[in-house]
Amino acid sequence: MEIKGILIDPKDQVVTVAEEVNPGDRVCYSLGEEMNRIASKEYIPQYHKIAVVPIEKGSKIYKYGEEIGTAIADIEAGEWVHVHNLKSSCLIQ
Repeated sequence: MEIKGILIDPKDQVVTVAEEVNPGDRVCYSLGEEMNRIASKEYIPQYHKIAVVPIEKGSKIYKYGEEIGTAIADIEAGEWVHVHNLKSSCLIQ
């Protein structure tokens, strides 16, 4: 199945999926005229993030052009990016 993903900024390493994704589903996303696809390696809930490039542990992660956190593990392209492999940059007061 092909699922639509949302990419906003060229520096983004993750795409937000418009509906739930199962292993092997292709997530289709674009920036300008260029269309890209990434195969999912695992289940990803609707509106969550899929890595579209490999992300090394300790690297900053960007979504919608903004830093959202730091990778706490190596993340492969096609994997779900969430609290199990991302430490949020958001500070709750």
